[in-house]
Amino acid sequence: MHRALFIPILALATSLILSGVTAGLAQSAGSREDEEAIRTIIVEMTEGFNKHDATAATRMYTPDADLVTVRGEVMKGAAAMEKGLAAIFATRAKAATLQTLDVTIRFIRADVAIAQVTNELSGLVSPDGQTLPAHRELSMRIFVKEGGTWRIAAFHNTMVRPFGAPATQE
Repeated sequence: MHRALFIPILALATSLILSGVTAGLAQSAGSREDEEAIRTIIVEMTEGFNKHDATAATRMYTPDADLVTVRGEVMKGAAAMEKGLAAIFATRAKAATLQTLDVTIRFIRADVAIAQVTNELSGLVSPDGQTLPAHRELSMRIFVKEGGTWRIAAFHNTMVRPFGAPATQE
Protein backbone atom coordinates (compact mmCIF):
# COMPACT_ATOMS: atom_id res chain seq x y z
CA MET A 1 0.00 0.00 0.00
CA HIS A 2 1.21 3.44 -0.83
CA ARG A 3 2.36 5.40 2.24
CA ALA A 4 0.23 8.41 1.26
CA LEU A 5 -2.92 6.27 1.53
CA PHE A 6 -1.80 4.26 4.56
CA ILE A 7 -1.64 7.19 7.02
CA PRO A 8 -5.17 8.54 6.32
CA ILE A 9 -6.62 5.02 6.43
CA LEU A 10 -4.82 4.34 9.72
CA ALA A 11 -6.10 7.63 11.13
CA LEU A 12 -9.66 6.82 10.05
CA ALA A 13 -9.47 3.29 11.50
CA THR A 14 -8.04 4.61 14.77
CA SER A 15 -10.79 7.22 14.96
CA LEU A 16 -13.51 4.64 14.35
CA ILE A 17 -12.05 2.27 16.92
CA LEU A 18 -11.69 5.00 19.54
CA SER A 19 -15.18 6.34 18.92
CA GLY A 20 -16.54 2.80 19.33
CA VAL A 21 -14.63 2.37 22.57
CA THR A 22 -15.79 5.75 23.82
CA ALA A 23 -19.40 4.94 22.94
CA GLY A 24 -19.12 1.66 24.81
CA LEU A 25 -17.70 3.40 27.86
CA ALA A 26 -20.39 6.05 27.79
CA GLN A 27 -23.07 3.38 27.55
CA SER A 28 -21.78 1.48 30.58
CA ALA A 29 -21.37 4.67 32.58
CA GLY A 30 -25.11 5.33 32.84
CA SER A 31 -26.69 8.68 32.16
CA ARG A 32 -27.31 11.54 34.54
CA GLU A 33 -31.04 10.78 34.22
CA ASP A 34 -30.43 7.15 35.20
CA GLU A 35 -28.42 8.18 38.25
CA GLU A 36 -31.11 10.66 39.29
CA ALA A 37 -33.81 7.99 38.85
CA ILE A 38 -31.86 5.64 41.14
CA ARG A 39 -31.33 8.39 43.73
CA THR A 40 -35.06 9.16 43.62
CA ILE A 41 -35.86 5.51 44.34
CA ILE A 42 -33.49 5.53 47.31
CA VAL A 43 -35.27 8.62 48.68
CA GLU A 44 -38.66 6.96 48.14
CA MET A 45 -37.50 3.87 50.04
CA THR A 46 -36.31 6.00 52.96
CA GLU A 47 -39.54 8.01 53.00
CA GLY A 48 -41.60 4.80 52.94
CA PHE A 49 -39.55 3.44 55.84
CA ASN A 50 -39.99 6.64 57.86
CA LYS A 51 -43.76 6.54 57.28
CA HIS A 52 -43.73 2.88 58.37
CA ASP A 53 -45.40 2.05 55.06
CA ALA A 54 -44.19 -1.38 53.95
CA THR A 55 -45.88 -1.04 50.55
CA ALA A 56 -44.20 2.30 49.78
CA ALA A 57 -40.84 1.04 51.03
CA THR A 58 -40.88 -2.10 48.86
CA ARG A 59 -42.73 -1.22 45.65
CA MET A 60 -39.44 -0.62 43.80
CA TYR A 61 -38.25 -4.25 44.05
CA THR A 62 -38.41 -6.72 41.19
CA PRO A 63 -40.93 -9.53 41.79
CA ASP A 64 -38.06 -12.00 42.37
CA ALA A 65 -35.71 -9.68 44.30
CA ASP A 66 -33.47 -10.86 47.14
CA LEU A 67 -33.14 -9.12 50.51
CA VAL A 68 -30.76 -9.83 53.38
CA THR A 69 -31.51 -7.73 56.45
CA VAL A 70 -28.99 -6.41 58.93
CA ARG A 71 -29.98 -9.32 61.22
CA GLY A 72 -29.33 -11.89 58.51
CA GLU A 73 -32.98 -12.52 57.69
CA VAL A 74 -33.46 -13.56 54.07
CA MET A 75 -36.53 -12.62 52.05
CA LYS A 76 -37.21 -13.61 48.45
CA GLY A 77 -39.56 -11.60 46.26
CA ALA A 78 -41.24 -8.22 46.63
CA ALA A 79 -44.34 -9.72 48.28
CA ALA A 80 -42.28 -11.46 50.98
CA MET A 81 -40.30 -8.26 51.56
CA GLU A 82 -43.45 -6.21 52.00
CA LYS A 83 -44.85 -8.75 54.47
CA GLY A 84 -41.54 -8.98 56.35
CA LEU A 85 -41.12 -5.21 56.57
CA ALA A 86 -44.72 -4.81 57.77
CA ALA A 87 -43.93 -7.27 60.59
CA ILE A 88 -40.78 -5.32 61.47
CA PHE A 89 -42.77 -2.04 61.54
CA ALA A 90 -45.33 -3.68 63.85
CA THR A 91 -42.63 -4.76 66.30
CA ARG A 92 -39.05 -3.57 66.64
CA ALA A 93 -39.28 -0.60 64.25
CA LYS A 94 -42.57 1.01 65.37
CA ALA A 95 -40.80 4.30 66.09
CA ALA A 96 -37.67 3.82 63.98
CA THR A 97 -36.42 6.49 61.61
CA LEU A 98 -33.87 6.32 58.86
CA GLN A 99 -31.59 9.11 57.67
CA THR A 100 -29.54 8.72 54.49
CA LEU A 101 -25.98 9.94 55.00
CA ASP A 102 -24.22 8.92 51.78
CA VAL A 103 -25.00 7.37 48.41
CA THR A 104 -22.54 6.19 45.77
CA ILE A 105 -23.65 4.71 42.48
CA ARG A 106 -21.58 2.70 40.02
CA PHE A 107 -22.92 1.49 36.70
CA ILE A 108 -21.86 -2.03 35.76
CA ARG A 109 -23.69 -1.74 32.42
CA ALA A 110 -26.14 0.80 31.08
CA ASP A 111 -28.94 -1.28 32.64
CA VAL A 112 -27.26 -2.50 35.86
CA ALA A 113 -26.01 -0.37 38.74
CA ILE A 114 -24.74 -0.86 42.28
CA ALA A 115 -25.71 1.69 44.90
CA GLN A 116 -23.99 1.74 48.28
CA VAL A 117 -26.07 3.63 50.80
CA THR A 118 -25.05 4.60 54.32
CA ASN A 119 -27.94 5.30 56.67
CA GLU A 120 -28.32 6.10 60.33
CA LEU A 121 -31.13 4.15 61.96
CA SER A 122 -32.58 5.27 65.27
CA GLY A 123 -35.53 4.24 67.39
CA LEU A 124 -35.22 0.46 67.10
CA VAL A 125 -36.41 -1.53 70.09
CA SER A 126 -34.73 -4.65 71.45
CA PRO A 127 -36.72 -7.83 72.22
CA ASP A 128 -36.91 -6.72 75.89
CA GLY A 129 -38.48 -3.37 74.92
CA GLN A 130 -35.43 -1.17 75.37
CA THR A 131 -34.68 1.49 72.76
CA LEU A 132 -31.37 0.68 71.10
CA PRO A 133 -28.79 3.35 70.38
CA ALA A 134 -28.74 4.82 66.89
CA HIS A 135 -26.36 3.05 64.54
CA ARG A 136 -25.15 3.23 60.95
CA GLU A 137 -25.94 0.68 58.31
CA LEU A 138 -24.42 0.18 54.89
CA SER A 139 -26.53 -1.39 52.20
CA MET A 140 -25.60 -2.61 48.77
CA ARG A 141 -28.48 -2.37 46.33
CA ILE A 142 -28.35 -3.87 42.86
CA PHE A 143 -30.52 -1.94 40.40
CA VAL A 144 -31.67 -3.22 37.02
CA LYS A 145 -33.38 -1.25 34.30
CA GLU A 146 -36.26 -3.16 32.75
CA GLY A 147 -38.63 -1.60 30.23
CA GLY A 148 -37.15 1.83 30.94
CA THR A 149 -37.76 1.59 34.71
CA TRP A 150 -35.13 1.12 37.42
CA ARG A 151 -35.94 -1.49 40.07
CA ILE A 152 -34.02 -3.23 42.83
CA ALA A 153 -33.05 -6.85 42.17
CA ALA A 154 -31.03 -7.35 45.37
CA PHE A 155 -30.48 -5.56 48.68
CA HIS A 156 -27.99 -6.55 51.37
CA ASN A 157 -27.73 -4.59 54.60
CA THR A 158 -25.06 -4.67 57.29
CA MET A 159 -24.13 -2.65 60.36
CA VAL A 160 -21.16 -0.35 59.88
CA ARG A 161 -20.13 -0.96 63.48
CA PRO A 162 -22.24 -3.41 65.49
CA PHE A 163 -23.37 -2.35 68.97
CA GLY A 164 -20.49 -2.31 71.40
CA ALA A 165 -17.81 -2.87 68.74
CA PRO A 166 -14.79 -0.62 69.07
CA ALA A 167 -14.15 1.93 66.34
CA THR A 168 -11.51 0.83 63.89
CA GLN A 169 -8.97 3.07 62.27
CA GLU A 170 -9.34 3.32 58.54
